[in-house]
Amino acid sequence: MSFLSEDEIAAASQTPGVGPYEGPHPDDDRLDPDLLEHGDRRNVEDRFRYWRLDAIVDELDRHRHPLQIAIQNWEHDFNIGSMVRTANAFNVAGVHIIGRRRWNRRGAMVTDRYLSVQHHPEVAGFAGWLAAEGYVAIGVDNLPGAVPLESAELPERTCLVFGSEGPGLSTELVQVCQRLVAITQYGSTRSLNAGAAAAIATYHWALQWGSERVHQDATGGHPLGHGRQPQPDSDRSHTGRSAVIRPTC
Repeated sequence: MSFLSEDEIAAASQTPGVGPYEGPHPDDDRLDPDLLEHGDRRNVEDRFRYWRLDAIVDELDRHRHPLQIAIQNWEHDFNIGSMVRTANAFNVAGVHIIGRRRWNRRGAMVTDRYLSVQHHPEVAGFAGWLAAEGYVAIGVDNLPGAVPLESAELPERTCLVFGSEGPGLSTELVQVCQRLVAITQYGSTRSLNAGAAAAIATYHWALQWGSERVHQDATGGHPLGHGRQPQPDSDRSHTGRSAVIRPTC
């Protein structure tokens, strides 16, 4: 199976990033000379333009949230990529794939390069990791005994656990979870898409424990300084964190 490169992803999403750096290249070991020379088309925030991948990961590591996300991979679930992308957006400490090693990376939009993704062939191995690291497993599924997510207080060292699309959490994995939460729904569908559920549950945890993002100074926190790099050709505002939602239909 082939996957899109970051340049192909940027072109397809109509957010081409920035072109070559204008002027003498700065003396900053976080910056990638090739990106400075040819432009940065990756799907990264503007503060990371021209940075080397390992430098971005190092910076993210300095501010990781302790939240972990675990996904049961029974059926090569296409939602896993979307869940990994959500995990990156919230800068969680790690993602755990339980079951099959292979998963569909297309939906991740290359974000799996920026965080830890661990594989556990069996539920027992994942349970051992939870115990060793002092994490509380919270299952997200609309099963009997689940409490409404919106009223639930989650521990700081939470690992949110999600089942495969369709089957949901297996009985074995439910037994590993300290408790279950469910997202209240108001329509006719029995369940939410697993990727959407992961985003909602992660945001709920962040409302309780997420650290406020450090406000950047007038340079935007960019090592290149104010007004030196080309402006991104994009329709989203860079003065705030709200992103434009592009229709897919």
